[in-house]
Amino acid sequence: MTTPTCPHCGESLKKWRTPPMSNWESPYIWVCFSNECGYFLRSFHWMQSQFKVSAAYRHRLDPLTGETGPLPVWSADALKDQIIETEDPSSTQEE
Repeated sequence: MTTPTCPHCGESLKKWRTPPMSNWESPYIWVCFSNECGYFLRSFHWMQSQFKVSAAYRHRLDPLTGETGPLPVWSADALKDQIIETEDPSSTQEE
């Protein structure tokens, strides 16, 4: 399986475990967690100017549907605790 890359910065996307009570059918989605990604960096200003909130978003890709879009985050470290480390052979997460 090839790891997809972010169309905004070219970095490899990471598997992110979807919340149990979400609308995503897949147990994971691909997310760009690069803090240097232009899409992510521009989103702080856009969210502040449009909605007057201190939030941002990251690029996401649903592996089942191919749908892409923003994944809202409240900080640069938000949601990173649910990254699925694919290099870990002891991981029990199925693809």
